[in-house]
Amino acid sequence: MIDRLLDPAYVADLATLGLAEVRARRDDAAQEETDLSYLRRLLHARIDIVRAEQQRRSAGGGTAVVAELGRILAVNAVGPPTGSGRHQTLRPSRAEAHRRRVEALVADVDLSDVGSRSDEQLEGALRAYHTEEASVSQRRRAVQHVVDTLNAEIGSRYASGAASVDELLAEQRRLTQPDKRGSTGTERP
Repeated sequence: MIDRLLDPAYVADLATLGLAEVRARRDDAAQEETDLSYLRRLLHARIDIVRAEQQRRSAGGGTAVVAELGRILAVNAVGPPTGSGRHQTLRPSRAEAHRRRVEALVADVDLSDVGSRSDEQLEGALRAYHTEEASVSQRRRAVQHVVDTLNAEIGSRYASGAASVDELLAEQRRLTQPDKRGSTGTERP
């Protein structure tokens, strides 16, 4: 899916496409952005766990990372926003596949027992997670550019009068109101 979204042809000649197609492409790109954001969060959590264990060791021991897990993971969750994050209204569509992908990055380092891993294993895991996070972030920024391009096309159509809010609302009503049989237009046979 991402290769299709990042192909320059995906956003070429948007003016020749119907508004519904431009919206569908924007929605597909927004879903991919959500999935990439979820994958980044998984990677950041693992990076935080490995760093916490490294810090615990450099400080001479102390409380096991597993006992501090809530605090460790909350640090970035409640801190100031960084990067080009956006409010996500969608749910990840491939959460399980992303989780397996992250686990496969460093299959020899089981983070459920991070304290028993060697310093070398932790450093290797951290390098692998950072490399993957950089790759995911780069793809996510490219997808965000696609979303922005599609949103700009939609906005320009409204600004020029080529699309109207009334038409959008009528379409929304048509899709959500039950027909004479009691089903909505969003159901599929």
